[in-house]
Amino acid sequence: MAHPLIDGQPGSTHLLLGNEAIVRGAVEAGIQFVSCYPGTPSSEVPDTFFRLSPEGSYSFEYSVNEKVALEVAGGATLAGALSLVTMKHVGVNVAADPLLTLTYVGSPGGFVLLSADDPGCHSSQNEQDNRIYARMAGMPCLEPASAQEAKDMARAALTLSRQLGAPFLLRTTTRVNHLRGPVVLSEPTVLPKPAGFQKNPSRFVPIPAFARPMHLRLLETMDKARALAEASPMNAVSGSGTVGVIASGISRAYLADALLEADLAGQPVKLLNLGFTNPLPETLVGDFMQGLSTLLVLEELEPVLETEIRALAQRLGLSLTILGKTPGPLPRFGEYDVAMVAAALRQALGLPEPAKAVCSCGTDPAVPLPNRPPNLCAGCPHRATYFAVRKIFGDSAVYSSDIGCYTLGILPPLRAADFLLCMGSSVSAGCGAAKAAGQTVVGFIGDSTFFHSGITGLVNAVFNRHDILLVVLDNRTTAMTGHQPNPGVDKTNLGDNPARVDIEPLVRGIGIEHIRKVNPLNQKATLKAIEELKALSGVRVLIAEEPCPLFARRAYGKKRTQVAYVADAAGTDECLNSLACPAFFVEDGKMAIDPILCAGCMLCLQVCTTIKARKGDA
Repeated sequence: MAHPLIDGQPGSTHLLLGNEAIVRGAVEAGIQFVSCYPGTPSSEVPDTFFRLSPEGSYSFEYSVNEKVALEVAGGATLAGALSLVTMKHVGVNVAADPLLTLTYVGSPGGFVLLSADDPGCHSSQNEQDNRIYARMAGMPCLEPASAQEAKDMARAALTLSRQLGAPFLLRTTTRVNHLRGPVVLSEPTVLPKPAGFQKNPSRFVPIPAFARPMHLRLLETMDKARALAEASPMNAVSGSGTVGVIASGISRAYLADALLEADLAGQPVKLLNLGFTNPLPETLVGDFMQGLSTLLVLEELEPVLETEIRALAQRLGLSLTILGKTPGPLPRFGEYDVAMVAAALRQALGLPEPAKAVCSCGTDPAVPLPNRPPNLCAGCPHRATYFAVRKIFGDSAVYSSDIGCYTLGILPPLRAADFLLCMGSSVSAGCGAAKAAGQTVVGFIGDSTFFHSGITGLVNAVFNRHDILLVVLDNRTTAMTGHQPNPGVDKTNLGDNPARVDIEPLVRGIGIEHIRKVNPLNQKATLKAIEELKALSGVRVLIAEEPCPLFARRAYGKKRTQVAYVADAAGTDECLNSLACPAFFVEDGKMAIDPILCAGCMLCLQVCTTIKARKGDA
């Protein structure tokens, strides 16, 4: 069946997620190769490419990590293919090594890196600003602010990259990736089949003698890109007045809404919306600043544009007040919103703050809503693993955690995450902590993260004879980011995986002798295995293998065949205080189990003597 992202009629309008719009933009550009490592807020881009791959005229792959994804796409563009690689902002750290050389080498077929940044840390361990990578690597950068722009700029970035033979950065943020908006489709470009790699060592092999002239070519390319930015329709001036605003990314959308507020509508404000933000179109910006008394710069996270604009104003000898982050009124952390932008604009215009509106919703806006922390799902096998490990080790061990659903083990009563650095660090950082202080360390890592960057740390642990127990939480999918496949799965959303990489022989093959494999929902066997491994020393691995119940229902067709209920509520505090399953609740002072939420994993039946079960489909 035809899908509008593949076969949508030019001129038709569709309501698209920002990430879906990026897919359509790539299709319109004639995309030929896509690779990724999934990471929120970028995940829907590769997931959509994966879902549509049977219909699309492109090659797609989920790579084991971002570095590999960028290298594979880099090889594809060197062979002449128009290529896209997608990842979240912290993934660019993993991919930075090949990235900063690919910009020297160039991209004959065209190459775009989608970096989905996460101001506010909605699903990330930091909120770094990857526009800085664009400047460090020498990459032209586009920043959309709407679904339509996400489509148009994805297409433009790929097209311009092919034209210049240089990698581009498409920098989005969480609000752009996950907004929905109307998108008008355009006619797709049909590109010829990739011509294949054309041998030219002096261009493509960056040994020092060749790398030096490569750097000079990169600087020349960025000068060409600056000329494109100067004339780009993605950079637009509107309005008039002595107060100006330069805005980039999603800040442009907040600004548009702020200008609709009663006291700001009709104010004499001169606007420069920047979508093509690197290289900075200095002539355009310099001309824009002429005659201004005050300039407000709107950009989330770091004062990247603000710093460049301040330097430009000084070089041009312009005397004006520039407001932004240095000094305020805007912060260098978190997301902006309409109210924040409106307040900054009022300050620039010298307007007083309006009187606060009285809430008519019947609630006191000064009283915050109760927090609802994220939790492991009902029936999640990770809960069973954590419960068993803590039963054996308690607080005597240090728990080294990693990136994934299982990071939620930090919450009480499980308390199984003491420190975390990045993907794969549970092994390496855990080893370092154990060796430095002689403490007992138990590391936790998921199956996808193990393939991403856990293997190298484990090899290092064997080589350096570390003392650590590593628990591989194998739930047969990449659960946190949307059930994407990884090399260890046997099922995907599109069917069987014929090329599964089995974790146990892989671990054994690098020289680890002490290995146990269990189903964590079998508590007796799991506790026995952990006791055995605790008594040993050196590198030990416990593989806790059981599918994510949400994925199992979809991919395996698994049904819940057991519904647990409380037969005698007396004494069930042991379950509430030790398992904290989301299916548990308290009613009339007694614990009960919600049969709708219960996954039928039967862990509580093994832990709590007062709970019994009955047969029947849920």
